[in-house]
Amino acid sequence: MANINRRQFISNLAIATTFLICPGLKAVGLTDSDNENSQKNKLLVIFLRGAIDGLNIVTPYGDKRYYEYRPTIAIPSPKDDNGLVDLDGFFGLNPGLKSLKPYWDNKSLAFVYASGSPDPTRSHFDAQDYMESGTPGVKSTTSGWMNRLVSVLPKSQSPINTVNFGPIMPRILDGPNKVANISLGKALAKPQVYDRPIINKFFSELYTNSNDELSHNYNEAMKAHHIVIDELQKEMVAANNGAPTPNENFGKQIATLFTGQANITSAFISFGGFDTHVNQGNTKGQLFNHVNNLGNGLANLIEGLGSIYKHTTIVIISEFGRTAHENGNAGTDHGHGNVIWLLGEPIAGGKVYGKFSGLAANELYENRDIPVNTDFRDVLSLILNEHMGISQKELKNIFPDYNLPKQPLPIFG
Repeated sequence: MANINRRQFISNLAIATTFLICPGLKAVGLTDSDNENSQKNKLLVIFLRGAIDGLNIVTPYGDKRYYEYRPTIAIPSPKDDNGLVDLDGFFGLNPGLKSLKPYWDNKSLAFVYASGSPDPTRSHFDAQDYMESGTPGVKSTTSGWMNRLVSVLPKSQSPINTVNFGPIMPRILDGPNKVANISLGKALAKPQVYDRPIINKFFSELYTNSNDELSHNYNEAMKAHHIVIDELQKEMVAANNGAPTPNENFGKQIATLFTGQANITSAFISFGGFDTHVNQGNTKGQLFNHVNNLGNGLANLIEGLGSIYKHTTIVIISEFGRTAHENGNAGTDHGHGNVIWLLGEPIAGGKVYGKFSGLAANELYENRDIPVNTDFRDVLSLILNEHMGISQKELKNIFPDYNLPKQPLPIFG
């Protein structure tokens, strides 16, 4: 029998486990990794489809207007039970993400406020396309920026250095360069049912069987209400663009692949369920549930990465933010600026970066939204340059017609 050392056995076992968890991965060209390859820096991009509400993710509770604008969906202050997790005395973290607080404390978690795409569109489909192509406002771009990244990543013996976790190849990885497509198990892709508005049982019983004018008006209003809600629900499903809602098991699965295949240097995954026009909730409800699963999944990922975490940067983006004011359906509508999340030991964490001037109407974009003061490409270019070793010349191909800012954010110290 051929000799095999302990390191080779562990690596092969990790690969075998990966195939059990990720049946979409074909066993072609995978090679055993060595210590040098295990030190390669890694990048994971997570896209939250549907436009997550950044104001209820990293909340400026120190600005009293936040609570004035959101009487129903505002998250209580850190002083209250089940309230925000305090970050710096002004910003607080959604309590569904409390599993990430240790990484803020050890300075490997940061946020970039008032960030996003400079294009003003409030269309999910256009905004996602622009952010994934890396060319805001330009619809003619034929490839995604992560596919263009593949052409300048260090080549290895393995043909697989970039992977997509999901059932279909997304726009961000579309293009001429080869990318592996891996499904992460049945649970991750299982469709979820959105919460629907609850009709108060008392009023329904009171007015349903009556013939007076008030009852008639109530029933007609409720019919119209349901028509509007049904349309919003259809939009929410479409905004997901095929992405599943978060499942906390995704972190363990990605960590298994990253640790078993050191040649993989970049990866992408997207989640849906963040188009919260209706019944968004605060410390309960659909947004809380999704971010709780996402936060736990990220914590599982970091734990599973082990020592590889010190070579990993995780960036979490969404196509745009949501309105500062809540709407009449206890939700939020399409906005503009948002929050970019950054995780990884290379990150100079424990800070909220970016220019945030408060929630006064004259500081909001079009008097309604968080502005975009930091272009998402400012953040991504820094990550690619500082963390992935991509030269400024190569960045010109990845993000055409774009220049790094003269004073870049010090997200790497």
